[in-house]
Parts: sequence; structure tokens; C-alpha cells
Amino acid sequence: VQLQASGGGLVQAGGSLRLSCATSRRAFGSYAVGWFRQAPEERRKFVAAIGYDSDTTHSAESVKGRFTISRDNSENMVYLQMSSLKPEDSAVYYCAAQERATAQAMGETRVGLIPIWGRGTQVTVSS
Repeated sequence: VQLQASGGGLVQAGGSLRLSCATSRRAFGSYAVGWFRQAPEERRKFVAAIGYDSDTTHSAESVKGRFTISRDNSENMVYLQMSSLKPEDSAVYYCAAQERATAQAMGETRVGLIPIWGRGTQVTVSS
């Protein structure tokens, strides 16, 4: 599985962005996909995930009510809709995949144990 994140950019506080994660593998539907972010000099942190069956989602407390994750298995895409953005949301955002995982499990897995990562996309929120 190869992942490619896109959609980052510069936005004012309170604005919105939609990130996209594309994959080339047909079996995409058997993988949970999550978004993580890493700010300068900070460790990579979980943001949100959607289970391989698309029925479950899980988000970090810091983004609940503002970020929504969704997937389109027919297009092999996962999206992260981000609204009410804050300067503290600024980071490089990465999508990652984990086979046969639930969203909750992916959120609880150590970052170093998640096997598949895409390149990041920069999100900058100005105050």
C-alpha cells in the first residue's frame, strides 16, 4: 500500500481545509486509515482514524467536533475535513494505514508500530 497525502496549505484561524489521502492498492478496504500530525520539535500525534470497515471512526479530543474523517473505498481515498482551525493545528499531517484495524485500535497504537505511512502535507493556520 502506498499513500499520498495532499490538500495542505495556509489558512486563517477559523477557516477550513480538506486533506486527502490517496492509495494505489485495490485492497484498500481492508486497511484502517488514520491521520497524524507533527509540529516542529514535537512527536507525531494521532488525529483521527477510520476503521477498515468504514463503520467506526475515532478522533483525538483536541479535534473532536472540528475534524471529520471519511473514506471512499471505491476511489481509494480518505479525507480529513478540518473546520474551525486554530493556530495550534499547524503541523505536517501524515496519513497512515494499518491492516484490519479498528479506528480505536489505530488511535491507541504506538506511532512507531504503524506500518504504512505516506508523505506529509503542511497545514499552517495563521492567527
